Amino acid sequence: MRATVIHAPYDIRVEEVPDPIIRQPTDVLVRVLRSCICGSDLWPYRGEVARKPEPGARIGHEFLGVVTDAGSEVTGFAAGDLVVAPFLWSDGVCDFCQEGLQTSCVRGGGWGSPEVDGGQGEAVRVPFADGTLVKLPAEAASDDRLLTALLSLSDVMGTGHHAAVGAGVRPGSTVAVVGDGAVGLCGVLAARRLGAERIIMLGRHRARTDIATSFGATDIVAERGDAAVAAVRELTGGQGAHAVIEAVGTEQSMTTALGIARAGGAIGYVGAPHGSGDGVNLRTMFDANIALRGGVAPVRAYIPELLPDVLDGTIDPSPVFDLTVGLDEVPGGYKAMNDRAALKVLIKP
Repeated sequence: MRATVIHAPYDIRVEEVPDPIIRQPTDVLVRVLRSCICGSDLWPYRGEVARKPEPGARIGHEFLGVVTDAGSEVTGFAAGDLVVAPFLWSDGVCDFCQEGLQTSCVRGGGWGSPEVDGGQGEAVRVPFADGTLVKLPAEAASDDRLLTALLSLSDVMGTGHHAAVGAGVRPGSTVAVVGDGAVGLCGVLAARRLGAERIIMLGRHRARTDIATSFGATDIVAERGDAAVAAVRELTGGQGAHAVIEAVGTEQSMTTALGIARAGGAIGYVGAPHGSGDGVNLRTMFDANIALRGGVAPVRAYIPELLPDVLDGTIDPSPVFDLTVGLDEVPGGYKAMNDRAALKVLIKP
């Protein structure tokens, strides 16, 4: 089969690799119908990760598709089932999985590891299928827009929701979102779904802020740094936002998040830290009773909750995918996202 592999920074290729096979009785094989490129995929692409992938390593962690084969101990899935995979696989039975924190599963792991396929290919072997996959309605396979919206449940929609939950978004609250990438935009959707009355989006890219507005943002702040803090404070009568979604992970973004949080409020952070720890001023948090919650989103726990709303159109995250490529065009998709010519690239193998 063909799959996306990374050989070195800025060297993404689509190559022939061995077809996946059932290795454990808890495995299934999935033929990929939709995949995508994540903002976090750009870190190894740019060589910005401490642990460099081996040359020829698979890449990609968001996909949905059709089961083609199942191991003898799989009980929840059979050939022909349409399924979506969270961005980490998990056994579904350990203490952490039972507590809804599948990202800390003692036997779990990530797509593209040495023994597991990446999501940006024609097929994937899924370990612990019963604990990992979620079944989708078969009829969704014939609805292109719905299929694309459902793909967001593998990562960005669940991650945006995790940030909103961590920030304590509640009906009638004022929410500020730091980061106009796909996760931040899905954070807007999540905040609206949870009943936020006012949603302030911090972003300066018109195409992205237009999506934010369509998702429910009531205000757009284009400034950055101290100017952004001042603008949000002015919009909120000097008090700041009850809930702040931080979806970037840098020192500047965390400093901004702290600066715009209301006393007694909370920050939900899902931007993977790239120096953001330097922006955590514990004295500011202490004096203003600001809570900080977040981390790697356990999207497997959130898919059952979010799925009905995607299916009935209550939320539609599909607009975050603004460029579609075939598998052979994936290297160009990486370049487009790296150049900020695309927000999030959809792959149709």
